[in-house]
Amino acid sequence: MYPKLMLTAGLALYLLGCTPTVKVEPPDKPIEINLNVKIDHEIRVKVEKDIDELLSENKELF
Repeated sequence: MYPKLMLTAGLALYLLGCTPTVKVEPPDKPIEINLNVKIDHEIRVKVEKDIDELLSENKELF
């Protein structure tokens, strides 16, 4: 019974010695976000307005 107690105590001490530590630290370099975004909204709006005007002038097209 004594060896089992020693083994259990030793195992408990071993597991307590291996507790993980978590550190939250800010990065040394600034965070860089690279956005490759193609913006063509303005061109579409202009074309849509021209088409609307054309269709309103010539109602018999459709």
